[in-house]
Amino acid sequence: MRLSTVILPVHRWSEGQQTWRRAEDLGFHTAYTYDHLSWRTFRDGPWFGTVPTLTAAATVTTRLRLGTLVTSVKPFSPIAS
Repeated sequence: MRLSTVILPVHRWSEGQQTWRRAEDLGFHTAYTYDHLSWRTFRDGPWFGTVPTLTAAATVTTRLRLGTLVTSVKPFSPIAS
């Protein structure tokens, strides 16, 4: 069975990197983060960007798959002339 987890981007990287490493050490297959601009009770505190967070997480993990829970990429569709 593959287990995944969600890691909210609420910690400065000095603390956050430990959370991402811990998820990998615990054997999680994938760790996700939200790409919202804020989230409910966290709206008055720090909330860091998704892409920089995932980029940083990739530098401190080796096996953990990374992703977002909300972002959906719109496929490219050229305008027909």
